[in-house]
Amino acid sequence: MTTQELDRDLGASPYPSRYEGNRPRNEAIGKPLVYFGKVREVDNDLLDRIGRRMYARDEVGAALVQAMRLDRDDPARVTMRQFHQALEHGADTLPDAPEALRTFFAHVEHVPDWVDWELLEKGARAFRRMGRTRNDVLLQLALIGGYRFGGPPDLLVETGGLTGATAMRRLGETQKWGTAVGEPGAMRRDGDGFKLTVHVRAMHALVNRQFETNGRWDVAHWGLPINQTDQAGTLGLFNGTLLIGARALGYFVTREESRAIMHMWKYVGWLMGVDDDFLFDTEREQHRFNYHVVLVQDDVTPAGAALSRALVDGQRTLYYGKFSGLIGRYERLRLLSMLRYFLGTKGLKDLGLPAIPPVAVAPVVVTNIVKSKLIKRTAEGRRFLEYLGDRAARRELKLKFGGDRADVGKLEV
Repeated sequence: MTTQELDRDLGASPYPSRYEGNRPRNEAIGKPLVYFGKVREVDNDLLDRIGRRMYARDEVGAALVQAMRLDRDDPARVTMRQFHQALEHGADTLPDAPEALRTFFAHVEHVPDWVDWELLEKGARAFRRMGRTRNDVLLQLALIGGYRFGGPPDLLVETGGLTGATAMRRLGETQKWGTAVGEPGAMRRDGDGFKLTVHVRAMHALVNRQFETNGRWDVAHWGLPINQTDQAGTLGLFNGTLLIGARALGYFVTREESRAIMHMWKYVGWLMGVDDDFLFDTEREQHRFNYHVVLVQDDVTPAGAALSRALVDGQRTLYYGKFSGLIGRYERLRLLSMLRYFLGTKGLKDLGLPAIPPVAVAPVVVTNIVKSKLIKRTAEGRRFLEYLGDRAARRELKLKFGGDRADVGKLEV
């Protein structure tokens, strides 16, 4: 384990009270993971680690933020200017860089021995080839599907993320990061994927420090605002859940593609500060872990419904031009239709969303079968799908940001 678990006097239980908030419901939601993860029985030791690490944080990021919060005249203080300079050009370009800044960047710039750059790049190409299907699954099954559990959605509401007028821009920021990590060479030290991931890691540490100290977050119930369990569970949405969802939409994923995508996200997770034993090489391992994470989640909260409605209704605001209203209404209905397919009527009811027939799924499935079974068979076809995937990603970002620069949230101490 790469982080120390926090010692807390919480009486008889070492877990926050959200732990196992609704076990029967969670078992039903997690049934597909039982199949794909080949889960024979529940691992109580793993459940214990998952529960305890709701109180564990990224200690490397926390040390950096502690130095950022020092008095202005303290020579050990890290400034935002210093952080951004080190992120873009390296800490060595700052002759008087504080020790905390040097330590943080020495850590993130160290590449673990297990990283296979060739395999990682294969994963990036496979990730891009999924095109719009990738965006569909990550929005519908991963993001909105994740809002069926309390905790992370409540934190997003507290921070103002993905609600109201900012909903689509904040979604765009997440998509910008997800797109960046899959670009060619992006996870090398000078790549945008590396820089954005490290940027997000620092943002997470700042949020933790802010909510730990301002008293607005119920730590005894939820655990730390951004904790190891929730971070690892979120990572599982970008790899394991993505692969399950893509297959459910007719996209054929080869064993080689699966292994490569898992490897890419394993390094992203490591760079994000996820504990080593919560990082996995294979889908089966990830699905098994994801199932145990689902088992100990809390029930749905009003935050999940608020976030879901903001994203669904936000589809109407993305389009401009003569037929913008018609296109926006169609995209909203398309999203609801596909959510019905992924989450079922019970899931939609939990999130306060209307249930409409999943008629939008069939064309997606047919298109994906053609793409992944026929076009993807040749090198030229795979390159063509990468081109289409890149074009789809650019289109999504343009819709979310309009003429503004596609940036990922600002760091504020």
